[in-house]
Amino acid sequence: MDSVRSPEWPVAPLGGVAANSAAARYGMSPGTGPIVGRAGPPASAPPPYRPSSETGPVPPPAGKRAAPPIPVKILVAGGFGVGKTTTVGAISEIAPLTTEAEMTTAGIGVDDPGARSTKTTTTVAMDFGCVTIDRSLKLYLFGTPGQTRFGFMWDDLARGALGALVVVDSARLDDCFPAVDFFERAGLPFVVGVNAFDGRLALELGEIRWALAIGDHVPLVQFDARDRLSVRDALLVVLDRALDRATRDRRA
Repeated sequence: MDSVRSPEWPVAPLGGVAANSAAARYGMSPGTGPIVGRAGPPASAPPPYRPSSETGPVPPPAGKRAAPPIPVKILVAGGFGVGKTTTVGAISEIAPLTTEAEMTTAGIGVDDPGARSTKTTTTVAMDFGCVTIDRSLKLYLFGTPGQTRFGFMWDDLARGALGALVVVDSARLDDCFPAVDFFERAGLPFVVGVNAFDGRLALELGEIRWALAIGDHVPLVQFDARDRLSVRDALLVVLDRALDRATRDRRA
């Protein structure tokens, strides 16, 4: 993990192309055609993702004290204004730690939350929450900041993580390219979760997979960042993906 670089988001001039857009990252001219995503998937992709069919943990013998739950660190990442803070807050069993700051006019032309957003604050460090899956497993959730200028923090937040949920706004797919690239370079198992703003998506899941150029080994799910059960289901896919990777590594 120490060799993985943080997402590279060059700062764009005021009123110019968004710094973390596909046009800025891949040398496209604005208005030249549809965004087709990144250059392509990794050269050697793992086998397609298949959910585990194994049963849950075996309860301890009668009269024996259960061991404390195993802590698992999971990242909630993505572009600016896609719903990372909402995701952590919806599922956390404790009052989530947030580092929200008021957005100011200095961010106009730099931070673009999208036309539908009513966002007035932004994460300037990280979000933190936790949720107990069962008596043997507890997830600790770390939400990353989404703006260009906080990309240097991703390396530190990713240390010790077993998996990540990359939150995506289907109407602004170019904002999630840096997150997908980061976790592919890091070799960290991740799941792409498409946040259903207003209960609907701008594109079909198949179209989103094609645009992001992610392989079949990467799970792609739709969820609602405001709904606890929906967030739970998305995180369980992340956990299953991490366990699947750990099992394959142990057999290798």
